[in-house]
Amino acid sequence: MAPLVSLVAGFAIARLVGWLGVDAVDGWHPALRVGLAVMFVVTGLAHFAPKMRADMIAMVPPRLPRPDLLVTITGILELAGAVGLLIPATSRLAAAALALLMLAMFPANVSAARRGLTLGGRPVTPIGRRTVLQVFWIALAVAVAVVP
Repeated sequence: MAPLVSLVAGFAIARLVGWLGVDAVDGWHPALRVGLAVMFVVTGLAHFAPKMRADMIAMVPPRLPRPDLLVTITGILELAGAVGLLIPATSRLAAAALALLMLAMFPANVSAARRGLTLGGRPVTPIGRRTVLQVFWIALAVAVAVVP
């Protein structure tokens, strides 16, 4: 739930700041970039928080090698993508790359739900709800990537 809350809060705060006269975030598109960036900072940092990291490593499907390395790489990519979203010149490419990353990481969420794992001490999001959220996040990233 933290990713959704951070996305909505980041978007809302950016829209408010835009309405107050800050041109850089005045509009739904730049505010959406900020909201997504906040979400990816939250999820990216979770890859390195000790308890969350252990749970994320456990989420990686068993057939994949070096789950610890995969969690590190995906965390770095999420953080780099968040930075890229905030730079207008790279925001579209970053959004497209993050959409692809979310697609690539989705099997880990399916695997975790099927195996009844936890994340941060709570059961992972059930697969139906997770699928809806994943489609929503990917759609937002695609919107940033394709809408000028």
